[in-house]
Amino acid sequence: MNIYLFTGGLLSFVASALHIGVIIGGPDWLRYFGAGERMAVMAENGSWYPGLVTGFIAVALMVLGTYALVGACSGGAGGMQPLTLPFVKWVLLAITVVFLVRGSALLPMYFIMPAQVGAFAVWSSLIVLILGIIHAVGLYQVWGRL
Repeated sequence: MNIYLFTGGLLSFVASALHIGVIIGGPDWLRYFGAGERMAVMAENGSWYPGLVTGFIAVALMVLGTYALVGACSGGAGGMQPLTLPFVKWVLLAITVVFLVRGSALLPMYFIMPAQVGAFAVWSSLIVLILGIIHAVGLYQVWGRL
């Protein structure tokens, strides 16, 4: 079992659960977790859009977490995997690249639009960058077995 991909998968599931919590928590949670005043006001006015976007992110994070866990179990004892998915190597590579690019976007954003770099941008970028690094290390370690 690859501990890095396993950890990355679990963290993706935690992030998914937090997004589901934001849907349930409504406008106050949207504000607290940094979705922005516009999204919170839309939710207060009964718009389905904030919940749909947040739900899409939650489902995407579940899929990403599942791929990471499958990658973590690849080439394990006896070559047994609890689940097989298509294109695991390439999906994990895409996930890793997206996490690293999104996490690294803060630096150019600071120079291009410094007013947009608030607390949410900083901590969310750091979290996503850490997720990307965890995935990159794990993917590097299992690449030959995928």
